[in-house]
Amino acid sequence: MPTQKVEIGFDLTETDTGPFFRLDDPVQGVLDNTEYTLGGTLFYDVTERVKSVAIQRGKNRQLDQFDQGLANVVFDNNDRTFDPEFALSPYAGQIVPKRQIRISSGGVVQFVGLIDDWNLNYDPNGDSAASAACSDATSAFATQTIATRTNSVEKSGERINTILDLAEIDWPTTLRDIETGQMELGADTVPDNTNALTYMRLVERSEPGAFFIGKTGNVIFRDRVTAPTSTGTIVLSDNGSGIPYLGMKVQYGSELLANEIVVSSEITSTEVVATDADSIETYGIFNLTRTGLLINDDTDLSSLATFYAKKYAEPEYRFESVEVLVDELTPLQQADILALELGDTAEIVFTPNGITPAITKYAEIIRIDHSIDIENHVLSLGFATLDFAVLVLDDSEFGKLDAGNALAF
Repeated sequence: MPTQKVEIGFDLTETDTGPFFRLDDPVQGVLDNTEYTLGGTLFYDVTERVKSVAIQRGKNRQLDQFDQGLANVVFDNNDRTFDPEFALSPYAGQIVPKRQIRISSGGVVQFVGLIDDWNLNYDPNGDSAASAACSDATSAFATQTIATRTNSVEKSGERINTILDLAEIDWPTTLRDIETGQMELGADTVPDNTNALTYMRLVERSEPGAFFIGKTGNVIFRDRVTAPTSTGTIVLSDNGSGIPYLGMKVQYGSELLANEIVVSSEITSTEVVATDADSIETYGIFNLTRTGLLINDDTDLSSLATFYAKKYAEPEYRFESVEVLVDELTPLQQADILALELGDTAEIVFTPNGITPAITKYAEIIRIDHSIDIENHVLSLGFATLDFAVLVLDDSEFGKLDAGNALAF
């Protein structure tokens, strides 16, 4: 098993716990020291009390938007340490909602967020547990609103930064990984009390890009031409050529089939329809509608519709998900799998029923779930197939001409 670690942010300044400055103490009372602070919230390691951890991050389909990241940590609570009514708890007064939490595996942070609820279960036999239900910063944005304002013409990533900079949001610049963006957005007027998350997701759709909270708690925005790479890509295989996995799930159908595309911009008041005649003749009409976008130029709007009509014209044979038993991997394999982030590329080798030849596909990782208990660590990965990906010059896989790779618009 990779080493697990769960830390919670407590403010124990007024107790005897913690490395805090104390007047008249010969060690902790020394002026100008760098070890003992005046106080505040610090992360405390509570791993020894953890019974299980579950983390869910990502989305299920390429056309979906990323859900808020969730985690649930179950603690042994037989001694009432996590009882908010127990005055003798070492964390008395701190078992409250909105405490920070940080979960790591193998020395790599896998989740940072806030505890929304403490759920206590007292079994009659005395075996009691406390569960911390947690969410990432997406839930915070969902409760924040934007005051009425008129934006300047700017790129999509610049617009995300503009919103994060607002006084009512005030998101730290140190917790951002924002690409500039490719799409030029218009000077829209935002109505008063507009939901911050709803608006930033509108910016994401207008790019179209990817907006989500990273596993270390930073806001991530990727534009539409963020290119995959086959160099140094993790390999998941069932034939011994890479990291082993279990439980391959495959989707092949119409869930990502779209041959009638309707897009409109609230900036230009234009609606564009793009179709793929061959796809419609073969499968019938499958509509994809994206309205109310912030695109500033009708040429870009038309290009977006055409891009969607080309990308989703055919049914997709998709490796949906696999499970990896992390505790059965080598230390090097564990390090590789635990380093993965949403948006990373994986090469997947699948041999159905062990019957060759194997099917090999590259895919974008769009979901990462962890299920950890005392005995096992199971990591589940969800994928979006990269059969139709951005052309990458000089890349051995994504640089091939006439192989489904597309020049970005």
